[in-house]
Amino acid sequence: MEMGKESEKIDNKNREDEKEENGKVPGKERKDFSPGETARIYLRILKLIWRHFPNNLVSVAMSKLFKAALPYITLYFSARFLDELAGARRPEILTRWVVLVLVVSAAASLLERILFRWERAEIYNFHWNHQAELFGKKLLETEFAKMDDPDTVDRLTQIEQNNMFMGHGINMFMGHIDKLLEGIFLIFGGMLLSWSLFTRPVAEPYAGSVGWKAAQAGILLAVLITILLRPLFHKREREDTLAYSSHGTAANRKFFWYGMRFYDKTENAADVRIYRQDVFDSEELADCNRNLLGNAEIMFRRVIGKCRAGSAMFSHLTMGGIYLYVCLKAWFGAFGVGSVTRYVGALNSMANGAASVLNLFAEARTNAYYLNKICEFLDISNEMYQGSLTVEKRNDRNYEVEFRDVSFRYPNTREYALRHVNMRFRVGERLAVVGENGSGKTTFIKLLCRLYDPTEGQILLNGIDIRKYDYQEYLSVFSVVFQDFQLLSLGLGQNVAAGTVYDTGRVRDCLGKAGLADWLAKQPEGLETKLYKEIAVGEGVEVSGGEEQKIAIARSMYRDAPFVILDEPTAALDPVSEYEVYSHFNDIIADCTAIYISHRLSSCRFCDEIAVFHQGSIIEKGTHEQLLGQGGKYCELWTAQAQYYI
Repeated sequence: MEMGKESEKIDNKNREDEKEENGKVPGKERKDFSPGETARIYLRILKLIWRHFPNNLVSVAMSKLFKAALPYITLYFSARFLDELAGARRPEILTRWVVLVLVVSAAASLLERILFRWERAEIYNFHWNHQAELFGKKLLETEFAKMDDPDTVDRLTQIEQNNMFMGHGINMFMGHIDKLLEGIFLIFGGMLLSWSLFTRPVAEPYAGSVGWKAAQAGILLAVLITILLRPLFHKREREDTLAYSSHGTAANRKFFWYGMRFYDKTENAADVRIYRQDVFDSEELADCNRNLLGNAEIMFRRVIGKCRAGSAMFSHLTMGGIYLYVCLKAWFGAFGVGSVTRYVGALNSMANGAASVLNLFAEARTNAYYLNKICEFLDISNEMYQGSLTVEKRNDRNYEVEFRDVSFRYPNTREYALRHVNMRFRVGERLAVVGENGSGKTTFIKLLCRLYDPTEGQILLNGIDIRKYDYQEYLSVFSVVFQDFQLLSLGLGQNVAAGTVYDTGRVRDCLGKAGLADWLAKQPEGLETKLYKEIAVGEGVEVSGGEEQKIAIARSMYRDAPFVILDEPTAALDPVSEYEVYSHFNDIIADCTAIYISHRLSSCRFCDEIAVFHQGSIIEKGTHEQLLGQGGKYCELWTAQAQYYI
């Protein structure tokens, strides 16, 4: 009684957790697809996998074919052997059947194991590599504007959570293909082996007896009904399990984070020790375990146990009906006792195959909802025009970019991030972009690099709207060091060159200009030095934030683009390193046009012009001295920072 109250308490708490987290009643947002819609979605995923990873489907089909054939091979030869024992008992015939059954069974078993290993290898590769390849390719093909949309990230997160929590999605789809093929092969194999059971007549006087015909029809009808009723229990089990499992989604997410990710992150180590976050983590884990175990107890006691008991009962009734029918036909002289085992085994396998296929229909309708989520993600369309004009390659780097009355607002928002921005970049100019957080600086850079297109106005390159240029060619005009830049766990030279083949002399020169000449000289592997240790275990080197930033600056120089954009390029550098970068800034930038974003206003003094952004607009432009003399926003920001240095 107490256990029941505790389960009810946990059940109610989980429901409230889900309502609080999602703002929805659990399960209500999940749509039940019609059989036609389910078939359409499954067919699309099948075509998708066949187009990209055909070996997965071929390996599954071959493996299931031989797996289904094995029991029938044994049944067939066993029946022949028993028939001979019950009949003439000829030694030479018995010997032949024994040899045949051993040879054929051994060969079939060996081939089945080989095919099974192939199938497992393909499935494992699909689960851990091919899906990542499929989604990764889609992400790479998706334009930045869509990738920057929180809805896109949410879609992918939901797909991952569905897959991890109960295996819904493509993993379950592959499991369904596995079961479907096995069920179909069992059905057809059983039909081939049992066909003669229905065509062989019983001996007289039973053959024409009305009573035998009625009994035969009644038994077969009862067997058919039990086969059809078994999937109903499976369907009920599936629906109720999903309903209860959805309540534990919040607990499962916490369990994954606190139980698997919390201690893996080395950057958490200091805070864990100073603030004893392990105590908090233990409490969260205990709460997660109570919720997860409580849901497990509810599912097994209320749902799974009852449904599986009902399914097992009808399975035994099916077996009983099959035995009754086969034995009666043997009793009435249709065939010898040796065939009883063959027919019973064939019919039972066929019944199990049919029940398995019918079970899949209920599971498929449920899984179609989650597969449709994947389809929606894969259907995210690119709306940005890719252009066709070739960007002129100029040795004199005489590229001019102009913002002409540009305004922009992010998708699904009403407020403008930029309003009526007008600016022309002079060739070889050093421009500093400053302003408070949220003033539009980052949006300005995204538009300049055409990661977004303006909502209003035009951005021109040498007098032509940038939307008319080939997109990839236009991107090649820019070299950017983003504030959240990424380096890879590869060789140092590969990171700087952003490629596997590179000019070692140029890489060394760029690293030297970025202030890493001495650091490079200390690395035993030189440019082959692997960064980080996630992949290069035992040979990789950990690099500090400042060293990372210098490598990123070296990468921007190696690209040798006419426009260089530096977003907080010295944020992770100490004062000495920062001075080194600034003192060599002209060497770093050379004859490029440079755009420099920084919150350290003292570092903007070397720029030819400073643009001050505020609430999405450029409110001031000029040199450092000019802007201080105006006493405006720049002077306000400068004074606020300078007071801490005086």
